Amino acid sequence: MYQIVPMTQSQAESIANNWKYDGDYSFYDMDQDEEDMDEFLDPKEREGNVFAVQQEKELIGFVSVTYEKEEAEIGFGIRPDLTGQGLGQSFVSFLVEAVDEMYQPERVSLSVAAFNKRAITVYERVGFQRTEQFDQFTNGGVYPFIRMVLPRK
Repeated sequence: MYQIVPMTQSQAESIANNWKYDGDYSFYDMDQDEEDMDEFLDPKEREGNVFAVQQEKELIGFVSVTYEKEEAEIGFGIRPDLTGQGLGQSFVSFLVEAVDEMYQPERVSLSVAAFNKRAITVYERVGFQRTEQFDQFTNGGVYPFIRMVLPRK
């Protein structure tokens, strides 16, 4: 159904420059945080930890993976026109399975903006559990985030 492949520079540029989310979800537009955008557009920064997610060779999302101390932390996005269509649970489940295959972590974790109830519901359906709330500087301000963990072993 989905495939994870190395991200090309043109894919990174397309995501950074063209993926625009509606309403409150514009918080996730790459241009909202210049430092994050610069890292995303730098091939050296992406190498080995940021991947494109494709469906039938069409770019539908991306995932970044940071692996430390038996834990894989993931960050990801799905193309804006595909949000709100009931694809979240299968997309996140696929990412967890792919990360399991690549790293065999004891835990998979993620952080989500506290306002994003839609995403939190999806993550809980996949099996993620809330472990803490914290404030994070991003997008020119400090925002509440929720850390969620999915035990794997």
